[in-house]
Order: sequence, then C-alpha cells, then structure tokens
Amino acid sequence: MSATWAVVVAAGRGDRLGLGRPKAFAKLNGRPLLAESLERLEASDWVDAIVVVAPEEWEEPSILLAEEIGAGKVTACVPGGATRTESVRSGVAEVSPEALVVLVHDAARPLLPPEVVERVLEPLGEGWDGAVPALPIADTLKRAEEDGAVAETLDRVGLHAVQTPQAFLAPVLRAALSEESGDATDCAALVERRGGRVRVVEGDRRLVKITTADDLAFVESLLTKVPTNDE
Repeated sequence: MSATWAVVVAAGRGDRLGLGRPKAFAKLNGRPLLAESLERLEASDWVDAIVVVAPEEWEEPSILLAEEIGAGKVTACVPGGATRTESVRSGVAEVSPEALVVLVHDAARPLLPPEVVERVLEPLGEGWDGAVPALPIADTLKRAEEDGAVAETLDRVGLHAVQTPQAFLAPVLRAALSEESGDATDCAALVERRGGRVRVVEGDRRLVKITTADDLAFVESLLTKVPTNDE
C-alpha cells in the first residue's frame, strides 16, 4: 500500500518572474524548475507516490517532464485552480483513499533537503495532525500603515516563517479541504481552523521560495551546494 503521497503544487503563473511561462517551467540550471522538486521527492524513501498540480494547459508538459527525469512515482497530473486552496484540493482528490499521509510541497521551493521530509513526517506518528517546517524570525517586525508610518513593533517571540513541505494525516487534510470555501496561504491554516494540532519542526534556509527573478538567480547559486538523495 502507498502510505505517503506527495502533492506538488506547481500551478503558479509566475507573473513577477516576467518570463512569459508558468513559474514551474522557469529555467533553473538549464531545466524546468519543477524538475528539481520531482527528482528530490522521487528519490525520497519516505514518499510512495506523487501527484502534480500543474498550470492549466501545462499538464502534458508536466507529465513529459516527469517521464524525462524518471519520476516514476508520479501517478497523476491535474490542472490547478484559481487559488492555492483550490489547487491543493484538486491534487488531494487524486490521492488514493488508502493513503495515510499527504505531503504538500510548493514547487516554488525547489531545494528540498531529504532530512526535511523526515522531520515533518515524524510528528504524525506522535499524535499530531500535521507538521510544518519553519525558521524562527530573527528580524525586528513592525506593522506599518498605508502611508508607511509605523503603527507598532511586534513581539517576535515564538514567531516563525513557515515553509513546505507540510505533512498531514490524510483524513484530517481531506476534511479541512472539504469544509473550507475560502483560501489560505498554507494548508496548515486550513487544518488549524478545524482545531487540528499542527507542530512546527526545524526548517531549512535553503528552502527559499522563488517569486522574483532575483530569487531564481539566488536559488540557482545555491543549487550546487544542496546534495540530492543520490549523493
């Protein structure tokens, strides 16, 4: 039985990259960005199957890419929705009913170290409904008004910047997605709204989210420093 399924959310348009193609197909070290996440999840002993949520009309190129890089764990590719939540919902709908765990990862964070996958899965065997990788916020935080005036300085104690992949017990995530009609910036927020217990685990500074061309260039500079599972 395939116990752990990964849903790779790769449906972003990537307008701020200014490339004229979806973010998942921006070139990272000479090949589509999506390839990096797929290869790392394919190589993980913790992941049994993968569903790709692709930009609309980019499903076939996504499948062809998976075949090209030998990502045999990819079982389905579906188009994304208008929001992140809708995209995740579409991907989870393709996950086997027998799956125990669903791992949701953003393709925009391509440098996925193998140890992070293990870290987010471990709490699920300890009674938690979900787990997210995160880094403590070190900078001083200020809330500003629309005109730029500082409204207040926030207490950063206990605050974290959350990353992906995020892991959840499959029934818990399915229930959260079935009842949620709005959007959320991450899946953990949906689970939390239903009273789910989500644990923060150690993230990784290499899990940079690509939003701009500068981010893409920075991640590319890090790529040679991040080993794959095969190394």
